[in-house]
Amino acid sequence: MALVNAIGSGMGDARLQMLPSAKPDSGVPDGKSFSKALADAAEQVNSLQNDAANQAQLFAAGQTNDIHSVMIASQKATVALELTTQVRNKVLEAYQEVMRMSM
Repeated sequence: MALVNAIGSGMGDARLQMLPSAKPDSGVPDGKSFSKALADAAEQVNSLQNDAANQAQLFAAGQTNDIHSVMIASQKATVALELTTQVRNKVLEAYQEVMRMSM
């Protein structure tokens, strides 16, 4: 939406030049493969899950009284896991759709 507003205000050319572009000859933008991106995302979700578990243990042991940070960490981990599950489901659906195609 901001790009549309920039184009309307006459600054579109400057903004478009600032957008990152994929290198057409490499096939992989910024040198990062899809499998590496998935592995990094899974590692980040795991880190959020571990952080939430550690904060919950500290709270249960009485070493912290900050229930807000415990609940926020728990919700971040939950949302990240739900997002990961939904992305997985969409990828599987796309794969199954491709496999159903007749050639």
